[in-house]
Amino acid sequence: METRTIVGSGRYTYEVDKQWGRRAGGVTAFGVVSGIACDSDDRVYVFNRLPDPRVIVLDRDGKLLGAWGVGKFKHPHGIWMSPRDELYLTDRDMHLVTRWSTDGKPLQSWGTPNQPGPPGQPFNQPTRAVVAPDGEMYVSDGYGQRRVHRFAADGTLLASWGEEGTGPGQFALPHDVWVDPRDRVVVCDRENNRIQLFNRQGAYLGEWDDLKAPMQVFVKDDVLYLAEARQQITIMTLDREILTRWGSKGDAPDQFTDSPHSIWVDSRGDIYVSEVTAQNKLQKYVRIGG
Repeated sequence: METRTIVGSGRYTYEVDKQWGRRAGGVTAFGVVSGIACDSDDRVYVFNRLPDPRVIVLDRDGKLLGAWGVGKFKHPHGIWMSPRDELYLTDRDMHLVTRWSTDGKPLQSWGTPNQPGPPGQPFNQPTRAVVAPDGEMYVSDGYGQRRVHRFAADGTLLASWGEEGTGPGQFALPHDVWVDPRDRVVVCDRENNRIQLFNRQGAYLGEWDDLKAPMQVFVKDDVLYLAEARQQITIMTLDREILTRWGSKGDAPDQFTDSPHSIWVDSRGDIYVSEVTAQNKLQKYVRIGG
């Protein structure tokens, strides 16, 4: 019998399941998992980086449903699911953002395959793409340059902002982006250990500093879920009131051996977290609070 491990507190209490997806009917093991997203039916899409870049699809209980995309990706990085059940994928080394159906049909592409854009322009090793409710797309363009790009609903580039540095509106590594319910553009400025907030036009609104290398956010019902590279998960309000947090470096069920890289919350409030730099680091947190 597996020992239960509980993390979090209050309404945000969870049972840890570090073997999710690897029991009977699932996969033998996950490779390096770059990201995770869920559709409206809580099917889980795992963006695998190694050994074979592809998207693996499982149901919410961890049963394997299929896989697609082998040969289509070079370095999987960001994955985001729209309310229309369309996937937005970023390939860091191909310098691409692509839109896909959930059964693996390519629908749209931005960027030039295998060629970085001109300085300041899309893309040079992008990290994630998300879409606002009005259809505008925002892309964090983080490894090759320090930019955020804003696209119209028809795919046209509207504006870009950011440069290397530590001041307001500057980035050390914009690793993730999200548009929250207050119409703020939330950017994980990873190497500056902060989240920066902007309006939709890119004007600086403020920042949340003293974080542990913020990797990725997920916002649901005015609550922000944050994966931090230095082995921590934080759940907070949009005013940065901490609701709960857990994690430290180690091998225990409530710890992380590597860097939490991606986070997603399904319709039932369960959390999925993937780690990078090592293989088979994907876990589920089943909500039992509230």
